[in-house]
Amino acid sequence: QVHVVESGGGLVQAGGSLRLSCAASGRTFSTYGMGWFRQPPGKAREFVAGISWSGGSTSYAYSVKGRFTISRDNAKNSVYLQMNSLKVEDTAVYYCAGGRYGGSSYLEHEYDYWGQGTQVTVSS
Repeated sequence: QVHVVESGGGLVQAGGSLRLSCAASGRTFSTYGMGWFRQPPGKAREFVAGISWSGGSTSYAYSVKGRFTISRDNAKNSVYLQMNSLKVEDTAVYYCAGGRYGGSSYLEHEYDYWGQGTQVTVSS
């Protein structure tokens, strides 16, 4: 089982950057695919980025491609989301998730463990 905790959220101006971190417990972390999802105010949760267990495969939502970068450090049981050129529409609660599947899936049901989320607010 994997327990995940997000950090790094906050308030930033449009055009700025933030780096989210996700710390995971469990000896099997290095075998899990990891993903970032977000839920904007009043909207459904949506996929942001995913990374396979080895880091060799990544996937991104079209809306963030070229601006966000997902990475992982299996030695530190951590996953990161570097967010650049932030826009007001990136405002959301961001969730980290881990999946036994091991891939970089955009599908929520492929992920088994979820964090509590961290708020990211982008002001104009």
